[in-house]
Formats: sequence, C-alpha cells, structure tokens
Amino acid sequence: MFQGVIVVWWVLTAASVVFVAVDIWRSTPEATTLKWAFVILTIFTGPFGAFFYVLGCREPLRGTHEEYVASRWRQVLGSTMHCAAGDGLGIVVGAALGSVLATTFWTDFALEYVLGFGFGWLFFQAFAMRSMAGGSYSASLRMTFLPEFLSMNVLMAGMQLVMAIFMSLSTETHHPSQPGFWFMMSISLLVGFIMAYPMNWWLVANHLKHGMLTVRRGPEAMAGMAGMTSLSDSAREPGSGGAAPMPGGPGTARKAAVTVLSLAILVVALFVARAIGM
Repeated sequence: MFQGVIVVWWVLTAASVVFVAVDIWRSTPEATTLKWAFVILTIFTGPFGAFFYVLGCREPLRGTHEEYVASRWRQVLGSTMHCAAGDGLGIVVGAALGSVLATTFWTDFALEYVLGFGFGWLFFQAFAMRSMAGGSYSASLRMTFLPEFLSMNVLMAGMQLVMAIFMSLSTETHHPSQPGFWFMMSISLLVGFIMAYPMNWWLVANHLKHGMLTVRRGPEAMAGMAGMTSLSDSAREPGSGGAAPMPGGPGTARKAAVTVLSLAILVVALFVARAIGM
C-alpha cells in the first residue's frame, strides 16, 4: 500500500514539475529567483506546488500579473514559497547526509539547520535578492537575516515533527536510498510550508519580507507599467499586499517577541520529535 502511494505521488510530481518548469519560464513575468523557487518547491510537493503556482502566481491574462499578485495572501504565498524552497532544499540535503552518516538526533538536527538556514539566507535570500538592497550583498545579508531566521524556525519545526512520525512508523523512510525517504521529505516540506505561512503573513504585513514580484522585459515592460497604473487604490494602500509596500516596520519589542515565539515553536517541536523517535 505504502509503495503504491509513493508511485502515484511521483507520477503526479513528475507531471507537475514539467508543467511548472515549462509554463513559468514561458509565460509568467516573475523574478528569476522566484521562478526557480516554484520549480524546486514543486519537485518536493508535487501537485500541491503546481496548485500553488497556478493559484498564486500564474498570470491569468496577459498584462495582469501585477494586479493578480497584489493581494496580501498571494504576497504571503510567494514569501512562504521562497522560504520553503531555499531553506527546504538545505534541510533535505542535511537530512540525507545525516541518514547516510547515521548521526544522532541532535547532530542530525544541527546539520539540517545549518545547511537549511545557510543556503536559504546566504544564497536564496541575500545573494539572489541583493538588488532589493541596492546591489549590496552585505546590506542584503543584514536586511534578510531576521526574516529568514523567523521563517526558518517555524518551517523547521513542522518538518521535524513529520520526519519523526514517518520514521517511527516505517523503516522504509530511514535512508535516502529508499523511495520512502524522499516521500517523507516531500510531505514534511509541505507541512513545514503550511506552518510557516502565518509567520510569513506577519513578515509581509510588517514589510520585513517581499512576496510575489513582476519582472517584465522588452515590449512587455511597457504593458506592465500600463497595468500598474490601472491598479485600484486598494491594491496600493498599506496593508493590502500591493507590490509597493510602505516603509517602516515593527519595533524592537515586537521583533523580540516574535523571535521568542518562533524559537519556542521550534524547541517544542524538537522535543516532541525526540520523544516520538525514542
């Protein structure tokens, strides 16, 4: 039964990846980094990733992408997807290495966290999005550290819980040579994505992270500018999730409170996961 589920899942995943990879590069005026993020996310979340792409980013009619992605929930979807793709890829690599090396629970967690946060922050956020910090990598590192840290903690919490449950139920998920391991990582990343969504909502709402973007080139750039001028006032107002967020953000006390909350979620998840695996 478990093997049959895995086969069906990977068939659906292969079809979803082909669709997203072809369609997003051919017809969606999205930033390159986010295009790669959608493809990576779909590799691990299969039809769910394709569903997120169509519902949250795919331009429904030519010249309407700016308006389509302006809603807050789509902005948050893009933010969460960006986090799950970058951090998730590092976490999956860490989990695979930890399984091969047969490390302890805490060593395995440390490896996953370092690789996940390191890749997500140093490359997928700070390097890939450095143009949003005026082209300065060091400025981008400073700008993206806290948002990445907060989102990573909650994503990691969800993934750890799912991995612990799967590994306690089936030995077919213990090693990367087994198909069950990769199915487990897919489901864990999907759950981590869902858990990280509320945190990313807070980050986007407080102007600490971006969401979906629109990047047009050549003749399409003029059409995009025309589309921007036709957006309703509600799509441009602070708090509406529009493409041009207002400056400012939460104070130090609020940032500290949310940081403590993210760490508490991660710590509780780790000790529950450790208890399940004992």
